[in-house]
Amino acid sequence: MAMTNIPSVDLADFLSEDPKRKQKFVDEIGSAYEEIGFVSLKNHFLDDELVGKLYSEVKAFFDLPVEVKEKYERNDIGGQRGYVSFGKEHAKGKKEGDLKEFWHFGQEPDADAQLQEEYPDNVEVSEVPEFNKVGIRAYRMLEKTGIYVLRALALHIGIDEKYFDHWASNGNSILRPIHYPPITEEPKGAVRAGAHGDINLITLLMGASTGGLQVQNRDGEWIDAKPAEDELVINVGDMLERHTNNKLRSTIHRVVNPPKEEWDKPRYSIPFFMHPRSEMKLDCLEECIDENNPKQYEDITAGEFLHQRLVEIGLIKK
Repeated sequence: MAMTNIPSVDLADFLSEDPKRKQKFVDEIGSAYEEIGFVSLKNHFLDDELVGKLYSEVKAFFDLPVEVKEKYERNDIGGQRGYVSFGKEHAKGKKEGDLKEFWHFGQEPDADAQLQEEYPDNVEVSEVPEFNKVGIRAYRMLEKTGIYVLRALALHIGIDEKYFDHWASNGNSILRPIHYPPITEEPKGAVRAGAHGDINLITLLMGASTGGLQVQNRDGEWIDAKPAEDELVINVGDMLERHTNNKLRSTIHRVVNPPKEEWDKPRYSIPFFMHPRSEMKLDCLEECIDENNPKQYEDITAGEFLHQRLVEIGLIKK
């Protein structure tokens, strides 16, 4: 039967004391990521109150006048922190800028993280006093959720359950609140987000329940991703696909423009791009190489791979 929506999984199964329930979660998410690369996840660590506060702060920021927002734009660091203005980013291989503006919250590492790379400081917004505090709280809960998902995937691959913990904790992850403004005229070839794969290990997305997110299946057909309102959409990124030698799939997805009668509605979504520490080696795991699936990729670190891709999508110059 044709798949009409992405599979739904329940993190409570993985967190339970029951080995059978835990294994059920591992099997379900593992097979979903081999097949379509996407799931919707219920019973994550973001509660409704925090989600409500985050949306309220995000809307307050994007409602600020353009000239106020632009003073928080950091072109010197390729937009890794702070504001990125409308139309600046485009999908790999496309010229048209996406119909969106966004903000980047980054990692605030532990004092004893012993990072090889120093992360840029987050940009503080004085006009919206709670914006940064609420953003970082949500960042922490999404990071925690992501680490448990990676533990399940480690078990599915056949490596130590906590293999990813060190690399993902204090990793170079980004929380990106996005505002897709109302569409005022027929877009010339541009969509809210062009067809693309994500760069990172996994992406955890809030706000997909408002519609527009589509995922490409193995036959090249687009299917709508329609999670329940309290579910996160979580997908595999290119780093994890590469590290698992294509066992887990980084699936092309896009955000399409709404029907014309809904052009006057803005859309907000808040993805959390889970990146590892830059020094993590993305070499194909031995457990994912065999005679039927020989090694597909050259050795590279996460930091080197990220730099390559940021050049390709126009956020940094060579």
